[in-house]
Amino acid sequence: MDREYNDLIGDILKSAGEKDNFNNKGKGKPLPKEYLQMDTFQHFQKIAKDAGYLPQWVKLQKEISQLVHSCKTDKDVDEINKKIKKYNKICPHQLQKGPISLDRIETYKKVW
Repeated sequence: MDREYNDLIGDILKSAGEKDNFNNKGKGKPLPKEYLQMDTFQHFQKIAKDAGYLPQWVKLQKEISQLVHSCKTDKDVDEINKKIKKYNKICPHQLQKGPISLDRIETYKKVW
């Protein structure tokens, strides 16, 4: 044994490189500079945004906004409040909103 330790993975890669002739060092498309400046989560968010992905709570927020702007009856208010409850369970804490009422609907149209 010519080494003080066993490097199983290194040995496998070395033998594969000799067998498959890995002479492509430095080849390939370089990573963009912005990729190296972001952490993994930020990189994921950018890719998701570029692909048009919206989180479920944002989709629900837009749906509630449309419902609030077309609200006319107490039945509509009940449906909206159920959706607001669902929205509050999945959105960030800072963005949670309270239930609405028909008598202050104009105020809620500005909020939503």
